[in-house]
Amino acid sequence: MAKKKTIKVQETLDYANYQLGRTDEYATKEFKAGITVMIEQILHLTGNYRGFMFLNNNDSDVNTLGYYSRKYF
Repeated sequence: MAKKKTIKVQETLDYANYQLGRTDEYATKEFKAGITVMIEQILHLTGNYRGFMFLNNNDSDVNTLGYYSRKYF
């Protein structure tokens, strides 16, 4: 049986924001979309969702890399 573990939400949020701010060749739209799905679920389940902002409002069209380049609060 697996042992129950806890994580620190703020540390997870900081890590997710770091990943979402990356601009290297491996930080693809699909990679960042996965990060957003996971961090939003964690934040909502723990009552910590406070919204997000796009890193560049001029590059935030839906389903683009810029759309997933964001920061959560």
